[in-house]
Amino acid sequence: MEFIDIVFMLDSSVRLTVPLLFACLAGLYSERSGVFDIGLEGKMLAGAFAAAIAAYMTGSAWLGLLAGMGVSMMMALIHGLASITLRGNQIISGVAINFLAVGLTTLLGQAWFKQGGRTPNLDGNARFNGIELPYADQMSSIPFLGPIYSELISGHSILVYLAFLAVPLTAWLMFQTRFGLRLRAVGENPKAVDTAGITVNRLRYQAVLITGALCGMSGSYLSMAQSAGFGNNMTAGKGFIALAALIFAKWRPVPVLYACFLFGFLDALQIRLQGVELPGIGQVPVQAIQVLPYVLTVVLLAGFMGRAIGPKAGGVPYVKER
Repeated sequence: MEFIDIVFMLDSSVRLTVPLLFACLAGLYSERSGVFDIGLEGKMLAGAFAAAIAAYMTGSAWLGLLAGMGVSMMMALIHGLASITLRGNQIISGVAINFLAVGLTTLLGQAWFKQGGRTPNLDGNARFNGIELPYADQMSSIPFLGPIYSELISGHSILVYLAFLAVPLTAWLMFQTRFGLRLRAVGENPKAVDTAGITVNRLRYQAVLITGALCGMSGSYLSMAQSAGFGNNMTAGKGFIALAALIFAKWRPVPVLYACFLFGFLDALQIRLQGVELPGIGQVPVQAIQVLPYVLTVVLLAGFMGRAIGPKAGGVPYVKER
Protein backbone atom coordinates (compact mmCIF):
# COMPACT_ATOMS: atom_id res chain seq x y z
CA MET A 1 0.00 0.00 0.00
CA GLU A 2 1.44 3.38 -1.04
CA PHE A 3 1.76 6.31 1.36
CA ILE A 4 -1.04 8.27 -0.32
CA ASP A 5 -3.35 5.26 0.08
CA ILE A 6 -2.57 5.20 3.80
CA VAL A 7 -3.42 8.92 4.01
CA PHE A 8 -6.74 8.36 2.23
CA MET A 9 -7.46 5.46 4.57
CA LEU A 10 -6.77 7.60 7.62
CA ASP A 11 -8.87 10.41 6.12
CA SER A 12 -11.83 8.04 5.82
CA SER A 13 -11.20 6.85 9.37
CA VAL A 14 -11.35 10.43 10.68
CA ARG A 15 -14.67 11.06 8.94
CA LEU A 16 -16.16 7.84 10.27
CA THR A 17 -14.84 8.54 13.77
CA VAL A 18 -16.75 11.81 14.19
CA PRO A 19 -20.30 10.50 14.86
CA LEU A 20 -18.89 7.90 17.24
CA LEU A 21 -16.82 10.52 19.03
CA PHE A 22 -19.72 12.91 19.57
CA ALA A 23 -21.94 10.08 20.83
CA CYS A 24 -19.24 8.58 23.04
CA LEU A 25 -18.53 11.93 24.72
CA ALA A 26 -22.28 12.35 25.14
CA GLY A 27 -22.51 9.05 26.97
CA LEU A 28 -19.51 10.01 29.11
CA TYR A 29 -21.32 13.03 30.57
CA SER A 30 -24.48 11.09 31.30
CA GLU A 31 -22.86 8.00 32.77
CA ARG A 32 -20.32 9.96 34.81
CA SER A 33 -23.31 11.59 36.50
CA GLY A 34 -24.81 8.19 37.32
CA VAL A 35 -27.41 8.01 34.54
CA PHE A 36 -26.89 5.07 32.20
CA ASP A 37 -27.97 5.96 28.68
CA ILE A 38 -28.46 3.15 26.22
CA GLY A 39 -30.60 5.53 24.16
CA LEU A 40 -27.69 7.27 22.41
CA GLU A 41 -28.71 5.57 19.16
CA GLY A 42 -32.25 6.92 19.33
CA LYS A 43 -31.16 10.48 20.09
CA MET A 44 -28.66 10.39 17.24
CA LEU A 45 -31.35 9.16 14.85
CA ALA A 46 -33.89 11.77 15.97
CA GLY A 47 -31.26 14.50 15.71
CA ALA A 48 -30.27 13.42 12.20
CA PHE A 49 -33.91 13.44 11.07
CA ALA A 50 -34.72 16.84 12.57
CA ALA A 51 -31.50 18.37 11.23
CA ALA A 52 -32.13 17.16 7.68
CA ILE A 53 -35.72 18.45 7.68
CA ALA A 54 -34.81 21.85 9.13
CA ALA A 55 -31.90 22.24 6.71
CA TYR A 56 -34.11 21.30 3.76
CA MET A 57 -36.89 23.70 4.80
CA THR A 58 -34.62 26.66 5.62
CA GLY A 59 -31.63 26.04 3.37
CA SER A 60 -29.31 26.57 6.36
CA ALA A 61 -27.09 23.87 7.80
CA TRP A 62 -26.67 25.86 11.01
CA LEU A 63 -30.42 26.00 11.58
CA GLY A 64 -30.49 22.28 10.84
CA LEU A 65 -27.82 21.73 13.49
CA LEU A 66 -29.83 23.71 16.05
CA ALA A 67 -32.95 21.70 15.21
CA GLY A 68 -31.07 18.42 15.51
CA MET A 69 -29.62 19.39 18.87
CA GLY A 70 -33.00 20.67 20.09
CA VAL A 71 -34.91 17.49 19.22
CA SER A 72 -32.17 15.30 20.67
CA MET A 73 -32.24 17.33 23.90
CA MET A 74 -36.02 16.85 24.07
CA MET A 75 -35.49 13.08 23.81
CA ALA A 76 -32.84 13.38 26.52
CA LEU A 77 -35.31 15.21 28.76
CA ILE A 78 -37.78 12.35 28.31
CA HIS A 79 -35.08 9.93 29.44
CA GLY A 80 -34.22 12.25 32.34
CA LEU A 81 -37.85 12.50 33.42
CA ALA A 82 -38.25 8.74 33.37
CA SER A 83 -34.97 7.84 35.07
CA ILE A 84 -34.25 10.81 37.37
CA THR A 85 -37.59 12.28 38.42
CA LEU A 86 -39.81 9.19 38.14
CA ARG A 87 -36.93 6.87 39.18
CA GLY A 88 -37.68 4.34 36.48
CA ASN A 89 -35.36 1.72 35.10
CA GLN A 90 -32.72 3.56 33.06
CA ILE A 91 -32.04 0.68 30.67
CA ILE A 92 -35.71 0.27 29.80
CA SER A 93 -36.07 4.02 29.32
CA GLY A 94 -33.10 4.06 26.94
CA VAL A 95 -34.48 1.14 24.92
CA ALA A 96 -37.84 2.92 24.70
CA ILE A 97 -36.08 6.04 23.38
CA ASN A 98 -34.45 3.94 20.66
CA PHE A 99 -37.74 2.34 19.58
CA LEU A 100 -39.51 5.70 19.67
CA ALA A 101 -36.90 7.31 17.43
CA VAL A 102 -36.84 4.46 14.91
CA GLY A 103 -40.63 4.39 14.66
CA LEU A 104 -41.21 8.15 14.51
CA THR A 105 -38.50 8.91 11.94
CA THR A 106 -39.74 6.16 9.62
CA LEU A 107 -43.40 7.10 10.01
CA LEU A 108 -42.95 10.85 9.66
CA GLY A 109 -40.40 10.55 6.88
CA GLN A 110 -42.72 8.38 4.80
CA ALA A 111 -45.79 10.52 5.58
CA TRP A 112 -44.11 13.83 4.72
CA PHE A 113 -41.82 12.96 1.80
CA LYS A 114 -43.08 9.63 0.37
CA GLN A 115 -39.51 8.40 -0.23
CA GLY A 116 -39.42 5.31 1.94
CA GLY A 117 -38.42 7.23 5.06
CA ARG A 118 -35.76 9.33 3.33
CA THR A 119 -35.73 13.11 3.20
CA PRO A 120 -34.98 15.07 0.01
CA ASN A 121 -31.31 15.52 -0.86
CA LEU A 122 -29.51 18.51 0.63
CA ASP A 123 -27.10 20.72 -1.27
CA GLY A 124 -25.37 24.08 -1.06
CA ASN A 125 -25.70 25.88 2.26
CA ALA A 126 -28.03 23.17 3.56
CA ARG A 127 -24.96 20.97 4.12
CA PHE A 128 -21.75 21.34 6.10
CA ASN A 129 -19.19 21.31 3.33
CA GLY A 130 -15.45 20.82 3.65
CA ILE A 131 -13.25 23.71 4.77
CA GLU A 132 -10.11 24.33 2.73
CA LEU A 133 -7.35 25.30 5.14
CA PRO A 134 -4.78 27.95 4.07
CA TYR A 135 -2.17 26.82 1.51
CA ALA A 136 -3.62 23.31 1.25
CA ASP A 137 -3.36 23.26 -2.55
CA GLN A 138 0.15 24.69 -2.58
CA MET A 139 1.41 22.15 -0.04
CA SER A 140 -0.18 19.10 -1.67
CA SER A 141 2.88 18.47 -3.86
CA ILE A 142 5.33 18.44 -0.94
CA PRO A 143 6.40 14.85 -0.17
CA PHE A 144 5.04 13.29 3.03
CA LEU A 145 3.84 16.49 4.80
CA GLY A 146 1.86 17.77 1.81
CA PRO A 147 -0.68 14.92 1.58
CA ILE A 148 -1.03 14.84 5.37
CA TYR A 149 -1.93 18.54 5.50
CA SER A 150 -3.97 18.82 2.29
CA GLU A 151 -5.87 15.51 2.53
CA LEU A 152 -5.85 14.37 6.15
CA ILE A 153 -6.04 17.69 8.03
CA SER A 154 -7.67 20.01 5.51
CA GLY A 155 -10.98 19.55 3.71
CA HIS A 156 -13.22 18.46 6.57
CA SER A 157 -16.46 20.08 7.68
CA ILE A 158 -16.59 22.32 10.74
CA LEU A 159 -18.22 19.50 12.75
CA VAL A 160 -15.14 17.32 12.33
CA TYR A 161 -12.92 19.94 13.92
CA LEU A 162 -15.50 20.58 16.66
CA ALA A 163 -15.63 16.86 17.48
CA PHE A 164 -11.88 16.62 18.01
CA LEU A 165 -11.85 19.93 19.90
CA ALA A 166 -14.55 18.54 22.21
CA VAL A 167 -12.10 15.95 23.58
CA PRO A 168 -9.66 18.33 25.35
CA LEU A 169 -12.61 20.56 26.27
CA THR A 170 -14.35 17.63 27.95
CA ALA A 171 -11.14 16.58 29.70
CA TRP A 172 -10.68 20.11 31.06
CA LEU A 173 -14.34 20.46 32.05
CA MET A 174 -14.48 17.06 33.70
CA PHE A 175 -11.20 17.17 35.65
CA GLN A 176 -10.25 20.85 36.03
CA THR A 177 -13.54 22.60 36.93
CA ARG A 178 -15.90 22.62 39.87
CA PHE A 179 -18.74 21.45 37.62
CA GLY A 180 -16.76 18.40 36.54
CA LEU A 181 -15.78 17.52 40.10
CA ARG A 182 -19.39 17.69 41.22
CA LEU A 183 -20.57 15.72 38.20
CA ARG A 184 -18.13 12.90 38.90
CA ALA A 185 -19.01 12.96 42.59
CA VAL A 186 -22.72 12.62 41.77
CA GLY A 187 -21.94 9.46 39.83
CA GLU A 188 -19.85 8.00 42.65
CA ASN A 189 -21.52 9.15 45.88
CA PRO A 190 -24.66 11.26 45.40
CA LYS A 191 -25.47 11.22 49.11
CA ALA A 192 -22.20 13.01 49.93
CA VAL A 193 -22.93 15.60 47.24
CA ASP A 194 -26.43 16.14 48.61
CA THR A 195 -25.03 16.53 52.12
CA ALA A 196 -22.77 19.32 50.80
CA GLY A 197 -25.87 21.24 49.73
CA ILE A 198 -25.67 20.47 46.00
CA THR A 199 -28.83 19.35 44.18
CA VAL A 200 -28.14 15.89 42.78
CA ASN A 201 -31.03 15.77 40.32
CA ARG A 202 -30.19 19.20 38.89
CA LEU A 203 -26.65 18.10 38.10
CA ARG A 204 -27.91 14.89 36.52
CA TYR A 205 -30.37 16.82 34.35
CA GLN A 206 -27.54 19.12 33.24
CA ALA A 207 -25.47 16.08 32.25
CA VAL A 208 -28.41 14.55 30.40
CA LEU A 209 -28.98 17.77 28.45
CA ILE A 210 -25.30 17.91 27.45
CA THR A 211 -25.68 14.32 26.31
CA GLY A 212 -28.67 15.30 24.18
CA ALA A 213 -26.81 18.23 22.62
CA LEU A 214 -23.80 16.09 21.66
CA CYS A 215 -26.01 13.31 20.28
CA GLY A 216 -27.79 15.94 18.19
CA MET A 217 -24.45 17.07 16.79
CA SER A 218 -23.58 13.46 16.00
CA GLY A 219 -26.85 12.90 14.16
CA SER A 220 -26.58 16.24 12.36
CA TYR A 221 -23.13 15.26 11.11
CA LEU A 222 -24.54 12.03 9.68
CA SER A 223 -27.34 13.71 7.73
CA MET A 224 -25.76 17.05 6.77
CA ALA A 225 -22.02 16.36 6.41
CA GLN A 226 -21.32 12.68 5.91
CA SER A 227 -24.49 12.26 3.85
CA ALA A 228 -26.72 14.62 1.89
CA GLY A 229 -29.93 13.94 3.74
CA PHE A 230 -31.58 11.55 6.17
CA GLY A 231 -31.82 7.87 5.37
CA ASN A 232 -34.04 5.38 7.15
CA ASN A 233 -32.21 4.04 10.25
CA MET A 234 -29.02 5.70 9.04
CA THR A 235 -27.25 5.45 12.42
CA ALA A 236 -26.96 1.68 11.83
CA GLY A 237 -25.89 0.82 15.38
CA LYS A 238 -23.34 3.61 15.80
CA GLY A 239 -24.87 4.57 19.15
CA PHE A 240 -24.22 1.07 20.48
CA ILE A 241 -20.66 1.08 19.14
CA ALA A 242 -20.17 4.42 20.92
CA LEU A 243 -21.32 2.77 24.15
CA ALA A 244 -18.83 -0.03 23.59
CA ALA A 245 -16.09 2.53 22.93
CA LEU A 246 -17.02 4.35 26.15
CA ILE A 247 -16.61 1.15 28.18
CA PHE A 248 -13.42 0.32 26.27
CA ALA A 249 -12.07 3.78 27.22
CA LYS A 250 -13.18 3.29 30.83
CA TRP A 251 -15.15 6.56 30.89
CA ARG A 252 -12.12 8.82 30.25
CA PRO A 253 -12.12 11.52 27.53
CA VAL A 254 -8.71 11.02 25.88
CA PRO A 255 -8.97 7.20 25.68
CA VAL A 256 -12.45 7.81 24.22
CA LEU A 257 -10.75 9.47 21.25
CA TYR A 258 -8.42 6.49 20.74
CA ALA A 259 -11.25 3.97 21.05
CA CYS A 260 -13.52 5.83 18.63
CA PHE A 261 -10.71 6.24 16.11
CA LEU A 262 -10.02 2.50 16.34
CA PHE A 263 -13.65 1.70 15.53
CA GLY A 264 -13.67 4.36 12.80
CA PHE A 265 -10.56 2.76 11.28
CA LEU A 266 -12.18 -0.68 11.37
CA ASP A 267 -15.24 0.74 9.64
CA ALA A 268 -13.07 2.34 6.95
CA LEU A 269 -11.19 -0.94 6.57
CA GLN A 270 -14.35 -2.95 5.95
CA ILE A 271 -15.42 -0.46 3.27
CA ARG A 272 -12.03 -0.77 1.57
CA LEU A 273 -12.04 -4.57 1.70
CA GLN A 274 -15.40 -4.95 -0.03
CA GLY A 275 -14.92 -6.54 -3.43
CA VAL A 276 -11.17 -7.08 -2.89
CA GLU A 277 -9.58 -10.42 -3.78
CA LEU A 278 -7.68 -11.62 -0.71
CA PRO A 279 -4.60 -13.83 -1.33
CA GLY A 280 -5.41 -17.51 -0.87
CA ILE A 281 -9.04 -16.74 -0.01
CA GLY A 282 -10.56 -14.96 -2.98
CA GLN A 283 -13.37 -12.46 -2.78
CA VAL A 284 -15.00 -12.46 0.65
CA PRO A 285 -18.79 -11.97 0.75
CA VAL A 286 -19.78 -8.37 1.40
CA GLN A 287 -21.85 -9.36 4.44
CA ALA A 288 -18.82 -10.97 6.10
CA ILE A 289 -16.78 -7.81 5.55
CA GLN A 290 -19.53 -5.51 6.83
CA VAL A 291 -19.79 -7.42 10.11
CA LEU A 292 -16.04 -7.06 10.74
CA PRO A 293 -16.20 -3.90 12.94
CA TYR A 294 -18.90 -5.41 15.15
CA VAL A 295 -17.06 -8.73 15.57
CA LEU A 296 -13.82 -6.96 16.41
CA THR A 297 -15.71 -4.73 18.87
CA VAL A 298 -16.86 -7.80 20.78
CA VAL A 299 -13.38 -9.37 20.64
CA LEU A 300 -11.69 -6.21 21.91
CA LEU A 301 -14.18 -5.71 24.72
CA ALA A 302 -14.11 -9.35 25.77
CA GLY A 303 -10.41 -10.05 25.57
CA PHE A 304 -8.18 -6.99 25.60
CA MET A 305 -9.58 -4.20 27.72
CA GLY A 306 -9.33 -5.71 31.18
CA ARG A 307 -11.80 -4.93 33.89
CA ALA A 308 -13.88 -1.76 33.42
CA ILE A 309 -15.56 -0.39 36.53
CA GLY A 310 -18.19 2.26 35.89
CA PRO A 311 -19.42 4.95 38.28
CA LYS A 312 -20.55 3.34 41.53
CA ALA A 313 -23.94 5.06 41.59
CA GLY A 314 -24.59 4.44 37.90
CA GLY A 315 -28.09 3.25 37.12
CA VAL A 316 -29.37 3.93 40.64
CA PRO A 317 -31.98 6.69 41.06
CA TYR A 318 -31.20 8.97 43.98
CA VAL A 319 -33.77 9.23 46.76
CA LYS A 320 -33.22 12.19 49.04
CA GLU A 321 -33.41 11.29 52.70
CA ARG A 322 -35.74 13.41 54.81
